[in-house]
Amino acid sequence: MSKWNCVLELDDQREIVNGSTEALADAIRRGADLRIGTDFRHNEHIRPGGDNPEIIREVSDFRTTYLIEDQWVAGIMTLRMPVDCLEGFGPRASMSFFMYNQDGTQAIARPYLDGKTPQSDNDASPGEDVADFPKMQRLDQQDIGTNAPSENFIYEFDEYRFLVREEWRELYSHDAMGQGTGGSFEALMSAFEEGCEIKVGIAGLCSELCEDPDRAPRHEIFVQCGPGYYETVSKRFASGAQPTVRVKPAVPMRYRSRGWDFGWLLPRTDGTVFRWLCNPYTLQFEKSEKRYPIRWFVR
Repeated sequence: MSKWNCVLELDDQREIVNGSTEALADAIRRGADLRIGTDFRHNEHIRPGGDNPEIIREVSDFRTTYLIEDQWVAGIMTLRMPVDCLEGFGPRASMSFFMYNQDGTQAIARPYLDGKTPQSDNDASPGEDVADFPKMQRLDQQDIGTNAPSENFIYEFDEYRFLVREEWRELYSHDAMGQGTGGSFEALMSAFEEGCEIKVGIAGLCSELCEDPDRAPRHEIFVQCGPGYYETVSKRFASGAQPTVRVKPAVPMRYRSRGWDFGWLLPRTDGTVFRWLCNPYTLQFEKSEKRYPIRWFVR
């Protein structure tokens, strides 16, 4: 089995007790996968005030990772729906785009998928009353009552363990116009034809979410791909990425009103990234394409 290593551990006050943020950033820069482990008590987090003090251990996967200014890491759970340990899934069809920063601060964006308007600010999180949650500190919230509420918060987990698995190898990189900047396209195609999985690091993908895209913080977003397509005459390669969430880049990362969306990407080795992005407030999809520098990893 592949080994996961804890490169950063925080206590309940989000102070570093083991590892370092530098080690975490180095691993993400090399394309590492990220999982984060946390501990909490049932009667503090699941049913506040209940009579069950059982410790619940959670380990979640963060399929989209961010590296901001080459030193700050954040990850997003891109495939999670709301769940309840006792009742299964949550009350409404939605996505739980939880985002964790390397300092333990957290956030959630929740696009509802059922097309219904929330009945009240307390219809479902974000927006629910957190007075009974003793370890919950809400920082701010946006767009409560819309189809895409979000909030930034701190939940004081007993511990935070940042786990990485470093199996990816960078084989090729190019600029936004598809000019090679490192590695070998032929090596990438050879690995692809042998059945290797593909992962990409795309630089600048979220700049347009900033007020001034030209002055957006430097950032790279990492996401694993699925099917790949090699044009053997044109010598181009494209691969369909797993669903991802774009967030306005910042240190630390925060959800802001109109500062995020989600959707699917199709990056190609000429620098083109085809985008099919969903407006979370309307659930309307829009196709577009732009060019970005891309790094290509294989496993």
